[in-house]
Amino acid sequence: MAAQEAAGATTGSCLAMEKGELPGAEAEEYAQDGSVDLRGNPVLRSKRGGWTACSFIVVYELFERMAYYGIASNLIIYLTDKLHQGTVEASNNVTNWSGTVFLTPLIGAYVADAYLGRYWTFVVGSAIYVVVRSIPCFRPFPYFATAPRSLLTTATRLVYAGKGMVLLVLAVSLPALKPPPCDGGGVCTKASALQLGVYFGGLYILAFGNGGTKPNISTIGADQFDEFDPREKMHKLSFFNWWMFTIFLGILFSSTVLVYLQDNVSWSIGYGIPTLGLMVSIAIFLVGTKLYRHKVPLGSPFTSMGKVLAAALWKWSVPVPADAKELHELDLEEYARKRKFRMDSTNAMRFLNKAAVVVKDNGGGSPAKWSLCTVTQVEETKQILKLVPLLVTMFVPCALIAQTNTLFVKQGATMNRHMGPHFQIPPASLGAFVTLSMLIAVVVYDRFVVKAVRRYTKNPRGITLLKRIGTGLFLQVVTMATASVTESRRLAYARSHGLDKTGGQLPLTIFVLLPQFVLMGLADSFQAVGTIEFFYDQAPESMKSLGTAMSLMSYGIGNILSSFLLSTVTDITHQRGHAWVTNNLNASNLDYYYAFLTVLGAINFLAFIVLSVRYRYKAESTDAIDIAMVGLEAEKAKLQGEPLG
Repeated sequence: MAAQEAAGATTGSCLAMEKGELPGAEAEEYAQDGSVDLRGNPVLRSKRGGWTACSFIVVYELFERMAYYGIASNLIIYLTDKLHQGTVEASNNVTNWSGTVFLTPLIGAYVADAYLGRYWTFVVGSAIYVVVRSIPCFRPFPYFATAPRSLLTTATRLVYAGKGMVLLVLAVSLPALKPPPCDGGGVCTKASALQLGVYFGGLYILAFGNGGTKPNISTIGADQFDEFDPREKMHKLSFFNWWMFTIFLGILFSSTVLVYLQDNVSWSIGYGIPTLGLMVSIAIFLVGTKLYRHKVPLGSPFTSMGKVLAAALWKWSVPVPADAKELHELDLEEYARKRKFRMDSTNAMRFLNKAAVVVKDNGGGSPAKWSLCTVTQVEETKQILKLVPLLVTMFVPCALIAQTNTLFVKQGATMNRHMGPHFQIPPASLGAFVTLSMLIAVVVYDRFVVKAVRRYTKNPRGITLLKRIGTGLFLQVVTMATASVTESRRLAYARSHGLDKTGGQLPLTIFVLLPQFVLMGLADSFQAVGTIEFFYDQAPESMKSLGTAMSLMSYGIGNILSSFLLSTVTDITHQRGHAWVTNNLNASNLDYYYAFLTVLGAINFLAFIVLSVRYRYKAESTDAIDIAMVGLEAEKAKLQGEPLG
């Protein structure tokens, strides 16, 4: 049945070519997956798409990730050292913002699939990302209502003069927009509402613009490869590995060069460089416009899914016919004309098949719009719904990943960071080892492991996507267990040197934290790459942006879950006498908190195994090309009134 689903989709595309809808060159020279140019015309594979088009997209992602992680990598240090927030408050602010960054792509995916398409949604999101952050006026933020006129005048003139390109650069540059440094006795002035409003206003506007870019850019990249062409399909299998490789390069630059500039030279320069990089990346993307393949927006996936659920509930008592041919479906020609994919009915979630049951009313009129759906709409909804349980098991792993940019960094800030007499490592730079281990692991996996394992599994990917994700989840549990043991040693060292009360810096080298950073990077090379590829691959053809957004949503909810867990555990343990996480990490029990996350990760891993064993993969389009051609011949014979030979 799965092969038949793919056959239906493939037949629609092949039928379009047979009917002469792709004039000019021979049909096989055109992209067979419905790709078009910006004007809606079919595209030649030799002229558009492939690695040439992807090069512009990949370079964009390199600069954009440099811009994002130029802020995210060292955010907790800025919040605690410059805005004087506590450890728990700052950690939660980081994860809440990160959660928002990864949740707004749901909006972008909706707009892309329903209205603008991926390309134009990305362009609009980029404009918000940069231009709105550069608005030369602070009036949208209510905190400015009470700001001194001289401050507003100075800030506005700076923006008009081009000396402050974004709100965040202003926030870290102007003395009036941040509290004074702590005095010699350790007394620190909290940031005012105005100062917090400027800084967090810039952060959340950035998050909103990210909603239009993030779910679409990786999907645009994957769209440059035609799954109906065996050679391009093989390239597509490697695309997500190299996509993540590029992201890691951007992160590596941010967690080394930019973090060092922020800690040792100037926060203004450290924020200004990623801002410039963001603008350059958008220009690079636009330069490659004429080379891109595009997919026509096929309607809102949320509307389609809502119709299916509403129709199925409306016809609760209506029986589903034994013969699937009695269910409502459009002709292949209709799907071919719209460059959409048709799917055959399956028995999974059979209740939803009621949405496609034709019920004639007494007046003989046509059914109401929301009471009848096509079989394809029903099957697309099923595909999304069966991803939801696995999506839920991604929340805890993403909460574990969130520790890398929060508590792991604060751990490093308490330790000896010197390399030689004159150089001191920024604590956030340990994130570079996450990136390095990911880079190495992705290259080794793609170039060597896949080729070796493929001989035995006969799977083009080496192992299945769920096995790849599961490997990453297991390694994350090992990572948190390692972090707990390391933190226990660090606390014992602090007590032995009498630094548990004063909260001073330990003479213990920061490199004892290296194993947990390296292991997390290794885990991410399996879990992060596997997750984004899995949800893209298993989403229906008309809902690819939603599939990508689902993988990003797991990071969003995971970060918010991290905030919830940290706040809840801190409150409960504080009520029982001693909070596990305090502003003085030398007097905390962070090792207990890491142990708690280890147990939580292990339970989640077991749940993932149960669900993954029961999961049945969606058939890939090209797996059924032979069946599709048989179906096409049947359609031709039917149209011509000839028997099949």
